[in-house]
Amino acid sequence: MDEQSTAELERLDEAGIRRILVVVAHPDDAEYGTSAAAAMWSERGIDVGYLLLTRGEAGMQRSPEEAAAIRATEQRIACETVGVDHLTILDFPDGMLEYGLPLRKAIAREIRRFRPDAVVSGTGELRVAWGFDHADHRAAGLATIDAIRDADNRWVFPDLNQEGFEPWGATWMLLTGGDATHGVEVSSAAVELAVASLAAHEQYLADLPWHPAPRDFVPGILEEQGRQAGFEYGVAFDVHRLKD
Repeated sequence: MDEQSTAELERLDEAGIRRILVVVAHPDDAEYGTSAAAAMWSERGIDVGYLLLTRGEAGMQRSPEEAAAIRATEQRIACETVGVDHLTILDFPDGMLEYGLPLRKAIAREIRRFRPDAVVSGTGELRVAWGFDHADHRAAGLATIDAIRDADNRWVFPDLNQEGFEPWGATWMLLTGGDATHGVEVSSAAVELAVASLAAHEQYLADLPWHPAPRDFVPGILEEQGRQAGFEYGVAFDVHRLKD
């Protein structure tokens, strides 16, 4: 029996996926594995965009204004590393992100603007694969799940129509951190790019002396997730098809 036949996860069928939007709470959130998938998608000609809901200004041992500027610069470098050309950073308060209509509306606006076939975000759950998730991550995940539906409903946030953002329905929702159903195979080169994309947050990581070096753990994450799908390296998602 071959390795693929014993895999726990299915390979994600990317046929028809031309644009993918990754929604996260902070700069660097996409760099803990998802960026490896982003590198593969970019290599295959899929247009990938990142939406950051905060500027990450509360995450460093320096003033919020200085931290926000540093983190935006480092995120742009991280995006360039994996071939992500579209980066939008909103200014919801870091550490105090709240689930609610303003957050849902902001995410729905970007979904309508970018018009992705698939949206990537967290599960919004308290417990995730690595323990108890950050409050901002939980708010971001739950709001994104709801905003995907909001973006496709003309009568939810009708002023977005007046702003010129017509309704858009994504076909796929890919969630990280939960019970995975599918895997995206990534190459060893994409693993290296994922390591480099997290390492691009150089000053941020320097303010976290307890944080392990990206090379010391990112490949292991991708190896473990890949093994579940029968790959050498991979990124695992809880995948939901929202429409035919």
